[in-house]
Amino acid sequence: MNNLLRYNLACRLLLAPLAGAALLLAAGCSRSGAAAPAAMAAVPVQTAVARREDTPRLIESIGTVQALRTVSVKSQVDGVIAEIHFKEGDEVKAGDLLVSLDRRPFENSLRSARADLANARAMADQAQADLDRYQKLDQQSAISKEEYIQYVTKDETARAQVQSREAAVANAELQLSYAQIRAPIAGRTGQHLLHEGSVVKANDNSFPLVTINQVTPVTVAYAVPEGALEEIRAALASGTATVTATDRGSGRTRSNGQLDFIDNTVDPTTGMITLKAVFPNEDLALWPGRFVYVVTQTGVDRDAVIVPSTAVQNSQNGSAIYVVKPDQTADLRSVKVARTTGDSTIVATGLQGGETVVTDGQLRLLPGSRVEARTLAGAPVAGSAAAPANR
Repeated sequence: MNNLLRYNLACRLLLAPLAGAALLLAAGCSRSGAAAPAAMAAVPVQTAVARREDTPRLIESIGTVQALRTVSVKSQVDGVIAEIHFKEGDEVKAGDLLVSLDRRPFENSLRSARADLANARAMADQAQADLDRYQKLDQQSAISKEEYIQYVTKDETARAQVQSREAAVANAELQLSYAQIRAPIAGRTGQHLLHEGSVVKANDNSFPLVTINQVTPVTVAYAVPEGALEEIRAALASGTATVTATDRGSGRTRSNGQLDFIDNTVDPTTGMITLKAVFPNEDLALWPGRFVYVVTQTGVDRDAVIVPSTAVQNSQNGSAIYVVKPDQTADLRSVKVARTTGDSTIVATGLQGGETVVTDGQLRLLPGSRVEARTLAGAPVAGSAAAPANR
């Protein structure tokens, strides 16, 4: 009997949870009609208004600042540096005296060449006088033709010697002028690589005297994708291409660059083509060797429809945007994107200026869903659809 009682008690303990679950299930089923309104609650999203405005066509790149011209100044003659006439970092003009070499060896060579020239002229005068005298004797048949030809040859040789000595004098004068080394271009000097007393060799590639960089104006070299080549060429031909450079370190921007050069080939390994723009750089904001952000403007899209790029959704059928209709429901609309610039996208067709688009929360939307515009902090936007009380 005791065993039977214990068996009944155990069965009751086992069946009690199952009965409770059945009651809860029944209660849930009885309230299934109340769950339907919650499913129809408005979906919280973030929105923006499509705007119309003139938008520049921009191509962004990274470039490097380069000197417009760079010259390594070298001596054209062997010599010894006597004096340096500039300081490191000086601004120099074309023709300014930079370095003076010891002039004495070149002056001595010039005096020797002039002496040789005087001797050659004296000999030429003597040969001319002899030829004049023997020419008269030849006309009188007083000398043989062979003897007369010898004097003609001597006169021509003497005149040739004069021309040779004149050339030697001119060369010695040129060598003397090379003792003064002048700036070939205007620009900023670099470091002194040689000093007073140093021996220089003619056209020594290992030890130039100084390097001059022309930094006003200055050049910015950068590369763009080959797909932008035709647009850039058209802008360059029409004179509408402008370039802006921003120094990555200081953040200083210069927007007065002019596109000056398009390389004659596309790099087959990268698909990029090199461009160069010239900036006046009167304030020296752009310094050779530094990296800069480069933006090339090729034109302006007038009265374009612009939305945040996050509003555009990509699908198998192309680009689409959720548009919020006046009744606060979402309409999925196919659009054609013209291009994307930074965080903004220009829509060519399918959208009008002033329409409200969804920029965040699209994953929970379906066409026809009710939406509620909210801020990043979660607060409802004024004028949006109110949320249901039991949501």
